[in-house]
Amino acid sequence: MSNQAKRQAPVVLKIGGNFFNILKSSANADNALLTTIQSLQEKHRDVVIVHGGGEQVLARLNDLGIKSVRKDGLRITPDAHMPIVSGVLAGELNKLLVAQCAIYNINAVGISLADGNMAVCHEHPANIGAVGVPTAKSADLLKALLQANMVPVVASIGRDDSGRLYNVNADHGAICIAKLLNTKLYFFADVIGVLDENKHLIPQLDKQQSTDLISRGVITDGMAVKVVAAQFAANQIQQPVTIGSWNDAAKILISKEICGTEIMPSINI
Repeated sequence: MSNQAKRQAPVVLKIGGNFFNILKSSANADNALLTTIQSLQEKHRDVVIVHGGGEQVLARLNDLGIKSVRKDGLRITPDAHMPIVSGVLAGELNKLLVAQCAIYNINAVGISLADGNMAVCHEHPANIGAVGVPTAKSADLLKALLQANMVPVVASIGRDDSGRLYNVNADHGAICIAKLLNTKLYFFADVIGVLDENKHLIPQLDKQQSTDLISRGVITDGMAVKVVAAQFAANQIQQPVTIGSWNDAAKILISKEICGTEIMPSINI
């Protein structure tokens, strides 16, 4: 049996823009997530990283004196902004992460959802400009990179069949990649997981429980957004989705300790 045949299913890790702030502010310190990815590669476990970077895009637009507008709470991305958006996401941040991976002997390659026919996008129905909703198409590029022992680092920039570029929600991009590889998805952020009213970690949540905790104000603000996104992701891929801290990545992915919160999918009938 070949080494490739013995490998476990790959894992898809979604990280947000704050991870890049950590990289920049602690450039000379060991990074727990990248150290864990290095260990996974040594154990012949394939990894795909999907990243966003909305706060960095917004900061760049502000630097350029360009006002960003919202519609019904959703940020509008005019086509005229896409050179800046794609430059920050698929250029600056993507290559920063690829370069940082090299420090840990991780052979990373930077791509986007627009590459290799991985996904095709259609315009978001809210009419908010060049914001795309991706549909999974082909895993060929991902599988080729993984078979070559590379770590794909996927920026959340997509395209449609006419060549129009789209800004894609990184959660939706990660769901798309997890679907292509039929595997688990992890949302890593600067939180240890979902906490109950006594500030204790909740190891597992289903939709009914999370809806109740949100309605009672136990889960609020940014965590409520994360939980709703993870529930949507779990339902889409029909596998549990973990919300956890990148500092606990080794515990979650390697030693399988009780860390983070597993969001359980609703059962399809």
